Amino acid sequence: MMDTAKNTQLDFDAAFARLNGVVKNTPLEYNAGLSEKYECEIYLKREDLQVVRSYKLRGAYNMISQLNEEQLSRGVVCASAGNHAQGVAFSCKKLGTKGVIFMPEITPKQKVKQTEMFGNGNVELVLTGDTFDDCLKEALAYTEAHNMTFIPPFDNYRVIEGQGTVGVEIMNDLPDVEAVIMPVGGGGLAAGAGSYFRQQKPDILLIGVEPEGAPSMVGAFENNGPVTLGTIDRFVDGAAVKRVGSLTYELCREVLDDMLLVPEGKVCTTILKLYNEDAIVVEPAGALSVAVLDLCKEQIKGKKVVCVISGGNNDIERMQEIKEKSLLYEGLKHYFIVRFPQRPGALKLFVNNVLGPGDDITRFEFIKKTSKENGPALVGIELKNAEDYPALLQRMEAHRFDVIEINRDQTLFEYLV
Repeated sequence: MMDTAKNTQLDFDAAFARLNGVVKNTPLEYNAGLSEKYECEIYLKREDLQVVRSYKLRGAYNMISQLNEEQLSRGVVCASAGNHAQGVAFSCKKLGTKGVIFMPEITPKQKVKQTEMFGNGNVELVLTGDTFDDCLKEALAYTEAHNMTFIPPFDNYRVIEGQGTVGVEIMNDLPDVEAVIMPVGGGGLAAGAGSYFRQQKPDILLIGVEPEGAPSMVGAFENNGPVTLGTIDRFVDGAAVKRVGSLTYELCREVLDDMLLVPEGKVCTTILKLYNEDAIVVEPAGALSVAVLDLCKEQIKGKKVVCVISGGNNDIERMQEIKEKSLLYEGLKHYFIVRFPQRPGALKLFVNNVLGPGDDITRFEFIKKTSKENGPALVGIELKNAEDYPALLQRMEAHRFDVIEINRDQTLFEYLV
C-alpha cells in the first residue's frame, strides 16, 4: 500500500489555492440535537451549500483548470449521476470550454435542469443507460472518438486532490477535530479528504459509509481490490456505483479506519429528520454520514466529530418516495393482501374491530375486478407506533381475516406496491 503522507501525486494546499474564489468555503455547523443524542460534539460540513450544491465542483474544477490550451479547445467529457455533471458544467462555463455530459436516463429532472443551467450554453447533455456505469461506457467511447479529455468523477489524482480540499477547510475551521464521517460512492471524497486528514492528524478516526444496496467499497475491502457488483439499488443515486476506482480504493484502504453500510430506509428517515428538525435539505447521499451515527455511536462518544453533508440536490418530486421508504423502514407502514370473509359487514368489521385507534388505511383496492365484494384486496395500513403491529396481526387472526404480509415478500412487494 502507498504511503499517503508522502504521496507526491496529491498537493492539497495547491488545490486549495487553485479553488480560491471559485468554490465556497462552506460552513461547519455545530448541531446541538445530534451532539446531545450521541454524547459528543457533532459538526455538519455543509457541502449542500456549495455553489452547485455538492462538493463535486472541487474535483472537477481542479482537474479542468489544469488542462492546457489545446486540451481546453477540444473540450471535455464526463459521465455522472448528477453532481459531478453540475461541477463539470460550472467549470466549463467558468473556463470557457465545451463539455459533453453523459447522465443515466433515471437521473432526477432537477439535476438535469441544474446541469443545463450551470453550463449555460457551454455543455451538451446525453441521457443514456440505467446506471452510472452504463453511461460511463458511452462517455468513454465518445471521448476517444472525438479526441476530447475525459473528466473522471472520482478515479483521478487531480479530482481526488480537489475533493480533498473539503478536509483542508475542516482542519482550518476545527483544528482539534477527532473524527470525520464521509459518504462513499466512487471514493473520491473519502480518498482525498481522508488522505489530507491522515497527513495532518495521523490518529484521527476516519469512517466511510455506503448505502446498503450499493456496497462497492465494502466489497473492494473484502476482496482486496475493486470488484464490479452485479446489481445495485440506485436509490442513493449520488453514491450508487457498481465499481469503485483503483486509485480511490488504494487510498481509502490506507486511510479509513472503518467502512459501514446504511439501509436506504434509514437514509430516508434521516433526510426527513434533517428537514423537519434542522431545515436542512439533503439528497440521499448527503444524508449518509448522519444516518450512520447509530452504527458508530460507541466509536465517536466524547469526540469532536464532523459529518460531511455531501450534497443537497434533492428533487421535491422524490419526497413521497422518501417518506414511503422511511415509514416502511421504521415499521410504521405495512401492506397486506386481505381475503375478506364471505359474510355481511366484513369490511365494516375490519375497519371497526381490526384497525387500532391510531391506525389508518392509506391504500385499498380489490385485486380482482370481477369479484370486488369478496375477492382479495391490497390494503396499506399506517401505524402510529411500530410496536402496534403484533396486536394488529392478532386481531386479524381473531376475526378470521386471511392475510398475506407483503412487506415480507420483496418480489410480491415490488409487483403489487
